Amino acid sequence: MSVTPATPLLDTVDTPADLRKLQPSQLRQLADELRSEMIAAVGQTGGHLGSGLGVVELTTAIHYVFNTPDDRLVWDVGHQAYPHKILTGRRDRIRTLRQGGGLSGFTKRSESEYDPFGAAHSSTSISAAIGFAVANKLAGQPGKGIAVIGDGAMSAGMAYEAMNNAGQAGNRLVVILNDNDMSIAPPVGGLSAYLARLVSSRPFLELRGLARKLSRRLPRPLHQAAKKTDEFARGLAMGGTLFEELGFYYVGPIDGHNLDQLIPVLENVRDAAEGPCLIHVVTQKGKGYGPAEAAADKYHGVQKFDVITGEQVKSAGGPPSYTNVFAQALVAEAQRDGTICAITAAMPSGTGLDKFQKAFPDRTFDVGIAEQHAVTFAAGLAAQGMRPFCAIYSTFLQRAYDQVVHDVAIQNLPVRFAIDRAGLVGADGATHAGSFDVTYLASLPNMVVMAAADEAELVHMTHTAALHDTGPIAFRYPRGNGTGVALPEVPQRLEIGKGRLVREGSKVAILSLGTRLAEALKAADQLDARGLPTSVADLRFAKPLDHELIRRLIATHEVVITIEEGAIGGLGAHVLTMASDEGLTDTGLKIRTLRLPDVFQDHESPDRQYEEAGLNAAHIVESVLKALRHNSAGYQEARA
Repeated sequence: MSVTPATPLLDTVDTPADLRKLQPSQLRQLADELRSEMIAAVGQTGGHLGSGLGVVELTTAIHYVFNTPDDRLVWDVGHQAYPHKILTGRRDRIRTLRQGGGLSGFTKRSESEYDPFGAAHSSTSISAAIGFAVANKLAGQPGKGIAVIGDGAMSAGMAYEAMNNAGQAGNRLVVILNDNDMSIAPPVGGLSAYLARLVSSRPFLELRGLARKLSRRLPRPLHQAAKKTDEFARGLAMGGTLFEELGFYYVGPIDGHNLDQLIPVLENVRDAAEGPCLIHVVTQKGKGYGPAEAAADKYHGVQKFDVITGEQVKSAGGPPSYTNVFAQALVAEAQRDGTICAITAAMPSGTGLDKFQKAFPDRTFDVGIAEQHAVTFAAGLAAQGMRPFCAIYSTFLQRAYDQVVHDVAIQNLPVRFAIDRAGLVGADGATHAGSFDVTYLASLPNMVVMAAADEAELVHMTHTAALHDTGPIAFRYPRGNGTGVALPEVPQRLEIGKGRLVREGSKVAILSLGTRLAEALKAADQLDARGLPTSVADLRFAKPLDHELIRRLIATHEVVITIEEGAIGGLGAHVLTMASDEGLTDTGLKIRTLRLPDVFQDHESPDRQYEEAGLNAAHIVESVLKALRHNSAGYQEARA
């Protein structure tokens, strides 16, 4: 007699409402199935694996205990949100993660009502959760704000700014600290779990509240002594006195993979009449998948991989990445100059500074997720005669813009900004695109802004930055592999504000900034074939502009095209301003600016993104032809 296999529990759960119909005894099986489903999906799509595996049980418990989506659940960063997506009506699309037209790799408001707040940059969750909690409180509506934040994100000052104001939310705020990396508490065990259940229970909280009321009636010295005794006793047994000082009722640490511990504590906190609560949960990155458990850093973000072996699909190889070229160039500079040091904000491997760290551990500083501190720290180093390189992704440097202005540019300090991930970045989408750095940096007095057209130029720019001591300087470069050009054995010091004429024609001039140079040269070939001799200039500098080169090209060509991998307000705006100030367009010259569109582009392949942005050779050619048609007599007569 054959036995029909039981229906997997995960097949019966489309939303958290379905999940809450299960018995507590069934949750372990559901979590196991959820973990398997996530591993299978990410094996096909790639993405963030280790962090999601670490919160499978926590995700299950939160949605089981709290009334989501009315209780607003905010995941910090969003790397760990894949299990959440599976449990909130998106399982049928989970294998479209990070693909064009598919699910975002992060939480996204337009994607689901269960994503109340979009995230991809760290340390925003507590602030947002307070906003949801206070809004419901003011409106007289039920619903809590729940923030899940990792220990890494707790290194950012914004998290503490939020916690300092958490009292406004009262008992409607729950913060879950997902501790998967650092030891900020005693080891997790049975005693700890028992104490967590005890101190989060209603009888204990009611008794504690009564004791507090009674102590307030005592003379002030006795009241203060009672308060300190309470804090000391709980701190001795449980830890968490820092959070208590910030106004939170601390519970933990508890095992984030033990549902028998998680469920009762979450239920107690859900029903508590106390003020804001912080639950300290200890988890393991990559939990339940051997290869990820053995190498948490390697499996944080993955390519497609074989689920059985854990082996990731290797890239096709080819030229070195821009990141690696920068890292090697910086190491070479530091071998020559003992004052060069490097700063990263929790991205040593992402920025290539892990290589620098191996060579110069005493001159490498990982400050954690603290870009504001990174920039001002670099300013202090520069003020004392060091030559700091602050290597930060373009999208993350946005977080420290005031420090760039106030602490670096105004004081004209020679901080070197190595800006990785400039331009569009593919699967990570709008939240990680380096769209705005030229705009927000080139508008600053004293700032020098460069963009590498290829990896050889990046070597020259790293060298140029190392030798630039008269003020701040930035150079930008994209994600991914280079063009395969030969790297210079001896780097060249570029003259500040001077570009290079790569190709000379007489009818059309293309002014390129950054790696669109290859597309500009393709467009020039096509325009030449149409009888439109085309000049191509690699401007190298968005600030200061090469006025002499630009003035000469404007004077000798009918159409000028600028092209850049950045938003409006960048190179094109600066060229137009220069032309206007100098009266260079009075002869009827046509200038067209090609830049990123005024939208936040969704995740796609980089090639497809640039196609959608209109920044390829075909779009350059079309822009030239439109400008010439606009100039033609026939066009003017037709308009009349």
